[in-house]
Amino acid sequence: MAASINTKQPPENRRMEKFRLPRKKSSIAGPLMFFLVMVAIIFVMSVFFRVSDVKVEGNLHYTDEEIIRALDIEQGDNLFFFDRFAALSRAFAKLPYIEEVTIERKLPNKVKIIITESEALAYIPLGDELWTFDHSCKMLGKATADEDQKLIPVVGLEPGTLLIGEKMNIADGNEATVDYLAEVLGQLEGRELNSSVTRIDFSDPQNVKFSYGGKYTVVLGSNRDTDRKMGMFVSVMSKLKEGDMGIIDVSDGSVAHFRPY
Repeated sequence: MAASINTKQPPENRRMEKFRLPRKKSSIAGPLMFFLVMVAIIFVMSVFFRVSDVKVEGNLHYTDEEIIRALDIEQGDNLFFFDRFAALSRAFAKLPYIEEVTIERKLPNKVKIIITESEALAYIPLGDELWTFDHSCKMLGKATADEDQKLIPVVGLEPGTLLIGEKMNIADGNEATVDYLAEVLGQLEGRELNSSVTRIDFSDPQNVKFSYGGKYTVVLGSNRDTDRKMGMFVSVMSKLKEGDMGIIDVSDGSVAHFRPY
């Protein structure tokens, strides 16, 4: 009996073929949704996060308005798009007494500015003028009539061009000498000794001296182990009697010597 061949596919196979046909997907739905979300976010940020309240803390030499103007913060500025780094650069350039600035954003619309100011610690004579500077030797300006009585005179250095807000410059251009002075000032301030120092002598940077309390001449010597030498000075001073006056020599950094006047 001859075999017959059925060329028609069963319904099941036709259904499977239809199932295997690729479906068309939208190529713009995803990017469009992302774009709309971003537009919505930007709109919310631009409308709801605008500066309406600015507070300043820690300022003594400058008014709130001077600081806000130097930072260039205005009501209506967007908190998210405010460039803090550029603002800080402007503040340091315009207001030399500022040592550190912290800008805190408090959502939705507040800005808090915390100021740490430089304090004049010493002065250097320049002609008939006295120029003040802080513990890092940053120049702060001319001393006022009563200010020089509270500050430490530094002698033996010939100033170069002094610029307010810039580090001290001396005539011979030796930055190491200025760094040494800054280290000495930092040690004195950090140990709370500066109020009793009446003079620092940098006539010989290899044999620096300072006068203390009207009782002692302290010989530091060269720029080496300054921290250790200051510690030795404090230790020797604590062992001296109330009426003792003389020279405390800590210049070698290992052994301290006291010689009465």
